[in-house]
Amino acid sequence: MALELETINGHVEKIVFRNQENAYTVASLSVEGDEVMCTGYFADLTEGDKLIAEGSFVEHKQYGIQFVVTAYEIQEPETSIAMEKYLGSGIIKGIGPALASKIVKKFGDDTFNIIDREPERLSEIRGITEKKASEIATQFEEKREFRNAMLFLNQYGVSNSLAMKIYKEYGIKVMKIVRENPYRLAEDIAGVGFKTADEIALKMGFSMESSMRMKAGILFVLSLAASNGHTYLPFEILFEESKRLLGISEDEFENDIYELKSDKKIFLKEINHERRVYNNNLYYMELTVARKLLDLNTKSNNNFKVMEAKVREVEKKIGINLEVLQRKAVYEAVESGLVIITGGPGTGKTTTINAIIKLFEMQNMEILLAAPTGRAAKRMTETTGMEAQTIHRLLELNGNPEEGGVMRFERNEENPLETDVIIIDEMSMVDTYLMYSLLKAITVGTRLILVGDVDQLPSVGPGKVLKDIISSEKFNVVMLNEIFRQAAESDIITNAHKINAGKSIKLDNKSKDFFMIKMDNSLQIQRALVSLIDEKLPKYVSATKHDIQVLTPSRKGELGVENLNKILQMYINPPNINKKEKQWGEMVFRVNDKVMQIKNDYQLEWKIVTKTGLTMKTGTGVFNGDCGIIREINDYAGTVTVEFDEGKMVEYSNSTLEELDLAYAVTIHKSQGSEYPAVIIPLLNAPRPLLNRNLLYTAVTRARKCVAIVGSEGSVNEMIQNESEMRRNTGLVDSIIEMEEADNV
Repeated sequence: MALELETINGHVEKIVFRNQENAYTVASLSVEGDEVMCTGYFADLTEGDKLIAEGSFVEHKQYGIQFVVTAYEIQEPETSIAMEKYLGSGIIKGIGPALASKIVKKFGDDTFNIIDREPERLSEIRGITEKKASEIATQFEEKREFRNAMLFLNQYGVSNSLAMKIYKEYGIKVMKIVRENPYRLAEDIAGVGFKTADEIALKMGFSMESSMRMKAGILFVLSLAASNGHTYLPFEILFEESKRLLGISEDEFENDIYELKSDKKIFLKEINHERRVYNNNLYYMELTVARKLLDLNTKSNNNFKVMEAKVREVEKKIGINLEVLQRKAVYEAVESGLVIITGGPGTGKTTTINAIIKLFEMQNMEILLAAPTGRAAKRMTETTGMEAQTIHRLLELNGNPEEGGVMRFERNEENPLETDVIIIDEMSMVDTYLMYSLLKAITVGTRLILVGDVDQLPSVGPGKVLKDIISSEKFNVVMLNEIFRQAAESDIITNAHKINAGKSIKLDNKSKDFFMIKMDNSLQIQRALVSLIDEKLPKYVSATKHDIQVLTPSRKGELGVENLNKILQMYINPPNINKKEKQWGEMVFRVNDKVMQIKNDYQLEWKIVTKTGLTMKTGTGVFNGDCGIIREINDYAGTVTVEFDEGKMVEYSNSTLEELDLAYAVTIHKSQGSEYPAVIIPLLNAPRPLLNRNLLYTAVTRARKCVAIVGSEGSVNEMIQNESEMRRNTGLVDSIIEMEEADNV
């Protein structure tokens, strides 16, 4: 039932609460002598303001009757009492309640006119110099400009939280900039895409045929391609996609492309009779990656017999006998400035890394270990006994690195990493952006060892860096392929290798760690998932319900992430009168829900607290794929608190809540770099591009103790036979080959 809308009119007596990030505000309003508690999103509300608000009265179970505001208009204070409250609220730096009282006592109802037109008269008041009077007038005007800017953006449908972001970027020039070119918002402001900028532009009366719109749309298509893993698009494909979005003609497209090239927004390159269009930043990043890799690819000339003796000593120290390829990897790590070690599960990558570490330790060399995600770094620490960190932390992240796709790190070419050896694990997850930033911080002479499974899914971000480095055939690559005896006893590992080789697997349920529950109905599969998580698997693998992970190929459909999360939440963490919950769009977040961070946020603050509430450690940065549990929902503050690995507590406001998703089920792609005690894979019907070998292989290798496939045996066999992957347009291989050939001329 829709709530009845009402309009109230009164003065703001007190700002009870304000979230500075998203402008969510609780204010006490004086309406005809009565106090009314108002809640809503007010970027510019101040004590003393006259507020005309539209909304509904709602009874909050904790805070009683509140007026929830859906639309409002703010008018400047008209009476001396309201003006005094406004000035004394802290809105103007340097004016507190006492000074506000003096100003209003002196000028009465004419106070704001004086500040506006004759600010020098403020110096008539004791304690206000001419300089301070000028500063007060400047701030007063800035606040008015801010309010005008917010109203200007609001009229085009821009939310307060987004309007604040825009104002922070442009300041008092915001109206001029947006009026001249609203499409700049899509380029300059994180969180504003082409579609949002386009809506604003069209509401402002910009033509759908304007060159400004066409160029912004072309850049949007390229950015969309980057989000799908491409570093460039072929000219013809970019035209077709732009035509679909914009209705652009071929001649207009050609003209706009060359204007964008002149503006250094894009780069055009022809290779192998293919015309390629790059985002300018991505082109030069890819080029830099190629150059840096070749520069690091140096060769030493160590005495082979001495090396062999050292390797035997390492084997003795760690109590293992390396097989031929592992031994080769150790030799290459010592001989080469750059080496790539790849192999599937159970082929001894970890043992090889440990042998390399031990050998370098014996030579008193300094070693740094890193991985793309927090979970992968934690696992690397556990398997090596040495501290590993995320690549972001290794590079000493500072500020927000997602501006324009260029990451800002303290470690770079001017302040490189000071170490002898760097070992990076889970390299298949590293995209072009991150590889570019990493290589900028490594000097020639530092050994770089890249470790990963080249058959895993490629990175979420643009590029297929590991695969391209190997495909270039210009570097020292060791492919481990022997499955060790202990690993061979696991059907998870043996089946993963069979899947990767395109061989069929036994699904007769005689295994201890690999099961198939055959069903051909989505409803049955959904019930089976609930039963496995709620009852059967936690005891079987000695884990909690939240440790069991459902991995599915797609987001949409009956067995997609969105639908499964609603169903699993209902059964695993049902609503309860004692459990707080928060509606967010079509999603409900509830205390004890399992959630996932779905984008890198380098500025989100976290803290680790003791049981008594003392803060032990603080930091910033929560990354794409990090999973946690909702521990608290604070209606009054409008926040949701999530506990991540290692007890890191993160408070989400409404402006950052869009970065969270329920995580009872996640896509296989999102599971990269993670490992779970048990994995459940629902497989029935999905678009053919998603039912491929690469995807199934990645899903199976996420499990430590148990894999349960629920669904159709035909879908499993179809995935094994379908070796096609989503093709990515990348130019790294070509850049490496071109540069290497040029170096040899």
